[in-house]
Amino acid sequence: MIRLQARPLETLQDAYDLLQTAIGVEFGTLPPYLYALFSIPPGKNPAAGARIRSVMLQEMVHMCLACNILNALGGAPKLTPPTYPGPLPGDIGPHGTPLDIHLLPLSRDAMQQAMKIEEPEKVPDFPVLKASLAAGPQAMTIGQFYTMLDAYLATLPPAAWHVDRNQITDSQFFAGQIFAVNSYADANLAITQIISEGEGAPDNPLDFQNDIAHFYRFGEVFYDRVLTKAPGTETGYTWGPEPLGVDWDAVYPAISDPGEHDFSNDPPEAQAAQAACDAAYAEMVDELQRAISGEPGRMGNAAQAMFDLRMAMLVAFRSPLADPTKVSGPTFLYKPTTEGAVL
Repeated sequence: MIRLQARPLETLQDAYDLLQTAIGVEFGTLPPYLYALFSIPPGKNPAAGARIRSVMLQEMVHMCLACNILNALGGAPKLTPPTYPGPLPGDIGPHGTPLDIHLLPLSRDAMQQAMKIEEPEKVPDFPVLKASLAAGPQAMTIGQFYTMLDAYLATLPPAAWHVDRNQITDSQFFAGQIFAVNSYADANLAITQIISEGEGAPDNPLDFQNDIAHFYRFGEVFYDRVLTKAPGTETGYTWGPEPLGVDWDAVYPAISDPGEHDFSNDPPEAQAAQAACDAAYAEMVDELQRAISGEPGRMGNAAQAMFDLRMAMLVAFRSPLADPTKVSGPTFLYKPTTEGAVL
């Protein structure tokens, strides 16, 4: 289970630090989810791909909402791309030990890692799933982390909120899903959405829109079973019996953690694919940074860079390496662009 280290929350600066950690965690989950998603060849594993894609898009929304809260409080959100394999921001991990996040093609290992990231405070003991929770005294789940933040924000006076300061809205990105934060009520709504979509409600796998929360979407892929209501049972749900239809062999034979791979001896096509991925990723990060720093017009550039990254990843996953049984994959190594870098 991912757990954020408990820290004092007594001042506005403490809230800044916690929100920056939240932004880093939301942003840091995107590359591993993207890696698993685009390792699926077109037309293969549609149910698994749809679930991973839906979570990835909501993580983008969550990151924007966390940025909106920090901007509304007068802070300055910053995107700091993690290195993979490596820890997510905030010294997070099970029982005080940072959890290293890996870039993995679609596999049970990739889904198990995603479930650890999204695991709720109370793990449901649905049939098939047999998990235990051992809580460390100095740590908290992401949901508990946001709940603590919400409690502090409720104590702030109205004057603490800066109206229309550097806000990302659905007119720029994800129509109908992102909204401006101008008050505690807005922040509370954003935090409620983030917790609900990530972990579900207590003892319930559904979020506030009655959709399956992230942990359970990954669980469906991991167990290859559709999460099913089971009235009259102790837990109310089961994994299955209907299979989801996951074909673990219908995946590009991508290497894990390409950031640790030496591409210098690989075919020029594989090296060119890597360079294209790196360039598009850096462009996306830099444009996103500018968009959340008061240049909303940059969000359109970021969206274009996301499309470019998608196309580059598709090429990378089809590019054989020197070992012809393996293909490349994006490293998600950030290299600042020569123009527009703000990190």
